[in-house]
Amino acid sequence: MNTSDFLSLLAEHQEKELLFEYTEGTLVGTNYHITEVKHVMVDSVDCGAGTDAWTETVVQLWESPSELGKPDYMTAFKALGILKKVGTIKPYILEAELKIEYGNARFHATQLYVNSFEVKEKQLLLKLSTVPTDCKAKEACGIIENTIPEAACSPESGCC
Repeated sequence: MNTSDFLSLLAEHQEKELLFEYTEGTLVGTNYHITEVKHVMVDSVDCGAGTDAWTETVVQLWESPSELGKPDYMTAFKALGILKKVGTIKPYILEAELKIEYGNARFHATQLYVNSFEVKEKQLLLKLSTVPTDCKAKEACGIIENTIPEAACSPESGCC
């Protein structure tokens, strides 16, 4: 999901509570806050010397210990208000991939993708997922079906 799609989804469902499912059946607590929005520009070089660049919007969630047991989730309206304010200070790149950054005592801090969403009677549920790391230079490195030939990792191979 990109930033534009996320903002549009929130605008379309402003009256609903906004929930985040970070692993199947496990939700970010009702006591979450949006604590930071990062406008990230990635400029990378992979192990095969290929270059790439892209942008991301990272929305950080944090659970406030002082609000543990809070009965209601933040509404999409409130989240959209926070995000609109951020956008007036630092404009969004609307095509940027959206990530949700989250962690708690039972789940390591990480950046998650919005895999899908469900619209329920009173809730907008965003289902998050991780994506494993991958080699972008498989062809250059001679990697086939997750096997690494020994020659591919030698200093003379031009890879890794």
